[in-house]
Amino acid sequence: MFTFAPTEGQSKAELHTDLLEAARALIQDEPDAVANMANLAALLWQFLPDLNWAGFYRMIDGELVLGPFIGKPACIRIPLGRGVCGTAASTGATQLVPDVHAFPGHIACDAASRSELVVPVIRNGAVIAVIDLDSPSPACFDAEDAHGVEALAAAIASRI
Repeated sequence: MFTFAPTEGQSKAELHTDLLEAARALIQDEPDAVANMANLAALLWQFLPDLNWAGFYRMIDGELVLGPFIGKPACIRIPLGRGVCGTAASTGATQLVPDVHAFPGHIACDAASRSELVVPVIRNGAVIAVIDLDSPSPACFDAEDAHGVEALAAAIASRI
């Protein structure tokens, strides 16, 4: 049984392990990709501190299209190579951005966002979505967060 919440005082590594286990439990029997992304966005919001946006952009017809999320209304379509999400999708590489205002071509959907972590979700060698996390704090995310969310992206790729 999962409580779908982090344990107070746990290390960041433990938090990401628990997040991954909760995500697997949450989506293991659900075939609907949108339902799974919606629940995963809520789970990310629940587990990760200091977020002002958590969600997905889906790859549709060669561009990113807004998927389930929690936060303020967001950009609906993002061209590949544009902004942090478009860069992650076009390169297939995680983007860990301590200061979004210093990122060339950053797309400001929420002016309060100061740092961002975007992880591509890859299935059969192709980017099918990105997980987008924004924080109002500079340098909120680190390499340990990137590694944890990359493990999550790999684990959910077949269910979204």
